[in-house]
Amino acid sequence: MNKKAENIIVGISVGDLNGIGSEVILKTFEDSRMLELCTPVIFANAKILSFVKKSFTSTVQFHGVDKLDQVIPGKVNVYNLWKEGVDINLGTNDEKIGQYAIKSFVAATKALKEGEVDVLVTAPINKYNIQSEDFKFPGHTDYLDQELEGDALMMMVHDDLRVGLLTDHVPLNEVSSYLTEELIRRKINTICKSLIQDFSIVRPKIAVLGLNPHCGDGGVIGKEEDLVLKPVLKKIFDEGTMVFGPFPADGFFGSGQYEKYDAVVATYHDQGLVPFKTLSFGKGVNYTAGLNKVRTSPDHGTAYDIAGKDMADYNSFKEAVYLAIDVFRSRNQYEEISKKPLKIKEKQL
Repeated sequence: MNKKAENIIVGISVGDLNGIGSEVILKTFEDSRMLELCTPVIFANAKILSFVKKSFTSTVQFHGVDKLDQVIPGKVNVYNLWKEGVDINLGTNDEKIGQYAIKSFVAATKALKEGEVDVLVTAPINKYNIQSEDFKFPGHTDYLDQELEGDALMMMVHDDLRVGLLTDHVPLNEVSSYLTEELIRRKINTICKSLIQDFSIVRPKIAVLGLNPHCGDGGVIGKEEDLVLKPVLKKIFDEGTMVFGPFPADGFFGSGQYEKYDAVVATYHDQGLVPFKTLSFGKGVNYTAGLNKVRTSPDHGTAYDIAGKDMADYNSFKEAVYLAIDVFRSRNQYEEISKKPLKIKEKQL
């Protein structure tokens, strides 16, 4: 790949047009310094974004293109994915708008697969209104797992805080049935590999949280820790991966214990995301680890309640762009180092 930073093309799916996605995207690129780092390409329609732009204060200028080979480096590009007009009602849940969100996402993913963009940053969607006969996925991650090579894993990132999930969009009463040795091994391996190639951590240390209160209290409150987690984690550790736990989840973050590790693995969605969003102060990023391409997104939803009111905080989206660029660079560097033969000097006698 060997691209310079300023040539990195960031594909952006527009998300739910009735939400705050367009606002956080455009506000992110009001800072001209962002265009020194990358060239954004928004998969949507320039006329629609011009209309939405009137609902908030923005000075950003964008350039509409009808083909991806027309993208201008150093400019905010809008790829006109559709020509027809779309009824925008900011702050409302609309199935028709959901279909445009998916149209944008699917096209941006295709461009990512084919190398027309280098990384993908996705604006928030409504998981309910995107469902159709053609798209039956709970969200972005599940579709990307199907379309891209690898094993997708949700990892939340803010500075040195990284929280991965063993299970993500799974009902709470079904989590324990998912915690098999195969799943735990696969997810730990994905996280470890990502920390090495995506975050340039040579020997990562990974902490795993228990499922039950107090890690089951020796089986009194639950047996998953003793029967599954502890034996599997010991095997993985003995095989050379620096994995520790399981740790009781209730005091792990409040005590600052998480600072000792390069990543923390939660057994289920809210166990990891509640403390993460508390500590990340609105600047967290959702990173899809484990795939052969780079995808990030902000850690918030469509926020219908503030859409069109010029109140959206764009920092999480901006951090998502930064992280996509950083991971792209790290992977390139890792690939270059991996290709170089290891030279061992002969010991002089």
